[in-house]
Amino acid sequence: MQLALATIIGMPMVALIIDRFSETVDLRTSLIGNGILWQQLLYGLIEGIVIAVIAQLIISSPLMSKINSSYANLLGRFNLTASEVVFVSLCAGVGEEILFRGALQPLLGVAFTAVFFVAIHGYLNPRNWRLSVYGVYMAIAITVLGIVSERIGLLSAIVAHTVIDIYLIYHLQRASKDIAFVENPDLKDDEENNEDQY
Repeated sequence: MQLALATIIGMPMVALIIDRFSETVDLRTSLIGNGILWQQLLYGLIEGIVIAVIAQLIISSPLMSKINSSYANLLGRFNLTASEVVFVSLCAGVGEEILFRGALQPLLGVAFTAVFFVAIHGYLNPRNWRLSVYGVYMAIAITVLGIVSERIGLLSAIVAHTVIDIYLIYHLQRASKDIAFVENPDLKDDEENNEDQY
């Protein structure tokens, strides 16, 4: 919860500093956007549901079973209530999107910002090709989110991000009930684990 609060307070503060000193960034215009409020909300909701459902299908595929177990195990430790899931997701959606789509994207471009965003979340991992498969999907999805955000407004990205997090955290927490708790889950690939034994 402290990390969620730091995200919703700290990241927008960084974005405001960037906005203050950059001629390229205009947070106010990004938030208002080109679309009508209900359009931004609707696009964000649709985007978020589509991205989250596809992400969940990838995560729950047999190829990703070890990764799914590791993340479900990690999230299962927190045992978040429904309101806490919404709160954490809203904090991430607002804080991260204001910084990344609102402040960094105008400076770095849509594609680079999307890849950077996914990479700092740890999903593009050269030591784990399975996790990177998910990371590539998320980079493409976040690129689409960035394009829509540019065209109709930042609020669409905030809504989409919040919906994605709510959906995925809920499903991972639910999956954690079927997974035995492991103290130190290992996210390395099976092939790498076998190589480490020799």
